[in-house]
Amino acid sequence: MNQVTRILSAIEQGDPRAAEQLLPLVYDELRRLAARKLVQEKPGQTLQATALVHEAFLRLLDGGSGRDWNSRGHFFAAAAEAMRRILVDEALNALAAEEPLKAELVKLRYFAGLSVEEAAACLGISAVTAKRHWAVARARLYAALSEDEDEAATPEEKNPRRGDPPPS
Repeated sequence: MNQVTRILSAIEQGDPRAAEQLLPLVYDELRRLAARKLVQEKPGQTLQATALVHEAFLRLLDGGSGRDWNSRGHFFAAAAEAMRRILVDEALNALAAEEPLKAELVKLRYFAGLSVEEAAACLGISAVTAKRHWAVARARLYAALSEDEDEAATPEEKNPRRGDPPPS
């Protein structure tokens, strides 16, 4: 059992000092993961890799969610999911700043599970308007969150050397 797995086990057992020991061991790997996630974002992203790592780490430890980690791989999968959620939150916050009604509609549809008609009633708008807003909001969020493969590609992926296998 490696050191990270031992510390994750200590966190699971409720050791309050274990989280302090974990960050220095996983920081560099989390920073690389964050940098990869941020490369996939559209230009104009204001969050830096360091801030994304710290925010994700705090979310992972908040509320005892770390008690469910059963391996090093599980921890990093949870960290990647936390980073994804942070970036989704940023995209939704940006939509809310420009189009608050559309952002509320997304929250009602996506997070509360309401139908278009139910969300329209909650917002006091017609179902037709809600459908139009929903289409626009989905397109805007998709554009904000989608990866432009050419922008996200590393130099090696853009210009592979002869004889190198294509990136997977």
